[in-house]
Amino acid sequence: MRWPGKIPAGTVCNEPMMTIDLFPTIAAWVGARLPQHTIDGLDVGPLIVGAPKAQNPHQAYFSYYENNQLQAVWDGRWKLQLPHTYRTLGGRPGGRDGQPAQYEQRKIEKAELYDLNGDIGEAVDVASQHADIVQHLQALAETAREELGDSLTNRIGKGVRPPPQVPLSDTGTR
Repeated sequence: MRWPGKIPAGTVCNEPMMTIDLFPTIAAWVGARLPQHTIDGLDVGPLIVGAPKAQNPHQAYFSYYENNQLQAVWDGRWKLQLPHTYRTLGGRPGGRDGQPAQYEQRKIEKAELYDLNGDIGEAVDVASQHADIVQHLQALAETAREELGDSLTNRIGKGVRPPPQVPLSDTGTR
């Protein structure tokens, strides 16, 4: 990011952030109040501006995909891939000339753990060497399932918030 006078040039942040954090961060910067209803993002402004000893306010981030499938949990260094099916090119190049490439289906049968500090490509599953980290991230995943649900485990979370609906006008338009 670039913000002359606010973010020092050359600032590097190695902490994870997600776009869910942009709204509360920008709101904090401009002095706006957040809405009364629950939102998932948190103010990560201190990370962005390079504040000394700034830490991410999230314990972890949760990767939901498809129809509310909790597929991964990561805390910055460690990423736990939870059992799920996914599509991949399997190392083959993508499509050409407007024609899509053939994907193949793969399945993660049991949780896999990756150390993103040394294995950004998630090539080596280290779950068997770090059972304590697997257990910690699985506990965080369970907390997310309680709150937001997980269609892979047939759970509806207690904090699920449906998207807002814009009512149709009398003419059937928005």
